Amino acid sequence: MIRRDQALSLVLAQNPGPGLVAHGRQTEAVMRALAARLGHDPDLWGLTGLLHDLDYPQTAEAPEKHGLALAGLLPPDALPAEALRAIAAHNDEHTGVAPATPFDFALRAAESVTGIISAAALVRPDKMVGMAPKSIKKKMKDKAFAANVRRANILECDKAGLPLDEFLALAIGAIAGVAAETGLA
Repeated sequence: MIRRDQALSLVLAQNPGPGLVAHGRQTEAVMRALAARLGHDPDLWGLTGLLHDLDYPQTAEAPEKHGLALAGLLPPDALPAEALRAIAAHNDEHTGVAPATPFDFALRAAESVTGIISAAALVRPDKMVGMAPKSIKKKMKDKAFAANVRRANILECDKAGLPLDEFLALAIGAIAGVAAETGLA
């Protein structure tokens, strides 16, 4: 399996914008926290979160390839098949790879929740400080707020193994842990 420093170098080599790098780091943090909470491998889940949008700079105009083209950008044996499947399933609306495992649902929920938490932090005077699940749930009901965030994916957290309130608390804590390096401090 690829090392974290190698994975980050691969991400940066794709020349993503700073927002995409921050999204990958936040997704990594949430996935690590989820894995630890649910009894899975935090390194595997974290790397999957960090790398899930690796192919986005090349596939932005071809969404049906996003998540599938990634395997061609990785060294051999960088990620196990279950991680590659979760990455393909995070974009099932375009790839046709339906999520089926807790890992698949975890990645979908984690990468989606980063958008609404980041947007909420950016409009708060204290950013991440004091953010609570209740405020994120309220933002989720406002369809105009962070309109591109797929709320249905966030709600799949129960299929990953956590109820919404617990998932949101975990995600807020994980993202707060990387807030300084992802522009949310």
